[in-house]
Amino acid sequence: MTQKVLLIVGPTAVGKTDLSIKLAKKFNGEIISGDSMQVYRKLDIGTAKVTEDEMDGIPHHLIDHKNSDERYSVAEFVEESRVAIADIAIRGKLPIIVGGTGFYLQALLDNFQLGTNNDDDLSLRGKLQERAEQLGPEAIWQELNDLDPKAALKIPINNTLRVIRALEVIQKSNELFSAQDDKKTNEYDPFIIGLSTDRAILYERINQRVDLMIQSGLVDEARWLFDQKIDDLPAGKGIGYKELYPYFENTQSLEEATELIKRNSRRYAKRQLTWFRNKMTVNWFDLIEYPEQLAMIEQQVTDWLRN
Repeated sequence: MTQKVLLIVGPTAVGKTDLSIKLAKKFNGEIISGDSMQVYRKLDIGTAKVTEDEMDGIPHHLIDHKNSDERYSVAEFVEESRVAIADIAIRGKLPIIVGGTGFYLQALLDNFQLGTNNDDDLSLRGKLQERAEQLGPEAIWQELNDLDPKAALKIPINNTLRVIRALEVIQKSNELFSAQDDKKTNEYDPFIIGLSTDRAILYERINQRVDLMIQSGLVDEARWLFDQKIDDLPAGKGIGYKELYPYFENTQSLEEATELIKRNSRRYAKRQLTWFRNKMTVNWFDLIEYPEQLAMIEQQVTDWLRN
């Protein structure tokens, strides 16, 4: 029998956390974070990490178990999510994955063969990153295009991190990156709920969230991260943090940095929506304009659990 896994996806600021708690209470669930930044300790405000009060007694997994100077890979996420899903299920509860890091979720559901973060992996990745810096994004993308045109067609030229990941997988597995989609497993039976809303409303909510983050202490949190001098690691590159570095270096005002956080957050939300609409089979709802759709969501989840 396949294991049922409920997913709640979508861009930032659409109410995923609130919905996840409601569904976890109704369907006896526990929550697994599907966010690549919420694994880091002390990065709470900028990652919109769920608070103890918001959890309302619902157990959460894959939050706060990495230091900011550590790397966290999609391979680790997949491995740890599989363990968490099994642990939740064996206790008779429903695994609920909540987050907006689309590639992580796709890698889990489609059983991507990604390897681990051992020394050889990091060495290969470092060499590929060095080549990308020396040759530029177009040249490194062309290398992928020569090896795997099907994969290159789906990856924008300026998405260097994704290009590097594809080349890394090809070199480690001796298989085409595009063939990863052929490794899907029947181990999980997912039901994917997507939250979104009108673009103008979404962008306004993002702007308001950033203002609230600033008021709640984001600058101090970002200052702490800046002082760690880890801007070359994933934690140091998060939206909401990196934009404040010029402010700390006295080359930009706080107002300019805040506007840049808003702009980058809006752009990221747009990329998130594009990913989920193109890569996954999602049942979309708008609880911001139509809160009554909650009843529809609950009914669809009920029907899915019965089948």
